[in-house]
Amino acid sequence: MTSRKSSRGLVSPIWLVLIGILSVQFGAGVAKSLFDEVDPVTIVWLRLVTSAVVLVAIIRPTLPGRSRQDWLVVIGFGASLGLMNWAIYQAFARIPLGVAVTIEFVGPLTLAVLGSRRPRDLVWVGLATLGVLLLGFEKADLTLTGVLFALLAGGAWATYILLSAQTGRRWQGFDGLVIASVVATVLLAPLALGRHSGELGDLRILALGAAVGLLSSVIPYSCELVALRSLRPAVFSILMSLEPAAAALAGILVLQEYLTWVQWLAMVCVVAASVGATRSGAAIVDPAPD
Repeated sequence: MTSRKSSRGLVSPIWLVLIGILSVQFGAGVAKSLFDEVDPVTIVWLRLVTSAVVLVAIIRPTLPGRSRQDWLVVIGFGASLGLMNWAIYQAFARIPLGVAVTIEFVGPLTLAVLGSRRPRDLVWVGLATLGVLLLGFEKADLTLTGVLFALLAGGAWATYILLSAQTGRRWQGFDGLVIASVVATVLLAPLALGRHSGELGDLRILALGAAVGLLSSVIPYSCELVALRSLRPAVFSILMSLEPAAAALAGILVLQEYLTWVQWLAMVCVVAASVGATRSGAAIVDPAPD
């Protein structure tokens, strides 16, 4: 009887993580569909505002009694979160969704391999490198600027992972993530409220931006919070490696962005490298709200 309950319990958190992954990427697809009407900065800022407001309302973080170092860490965490979101949305505006997320994934994958001392993990480096090189062979729908923005997002994701660990040690529960979301929102506010402030007067854009925030941040955070109560971190990390494939699926269904077989092969290489690096215990790939 106990084993049956355990088995049923294991299915639920896995599905929650998968729902969160699909929600993030379909939110990205909805966001990109609006780029012909508004600047990516507007959409990413509305996403951050929505998630920050909802998280503050639910979590209600405790602020008094924090040291200067606590604040420096969480501000850095928020800056990396804001940069990651801004850069990947700039990449989405220039290259296909699935390709952008595949390139972005090189950031945390590199961090995972660098944290390993096992020679066999060089295999995963080679596999990921092969995937990136394969993407270079299909230049028809790629731009150098889009690729560079995706790489910048990947670097910010790696920084986010490192600062996430430090934030978790200094801030109780999800308090650090809530504060980081507010910091990211404030840092991007000058861009959104400056040149693009006129776009915020459209109620339809505000509603769709809020929907993107719910899909790309609030729903995934909620799913992951519940799932991680009973799901081993290693399993969670392997599931997160499916992000590029989910992004490609969202690109097809929402944006009609069909990838070539070479791009699919490149994605498989990067996903396989990520799974391999995670299974070997190199590092945990933390979720990223992109």
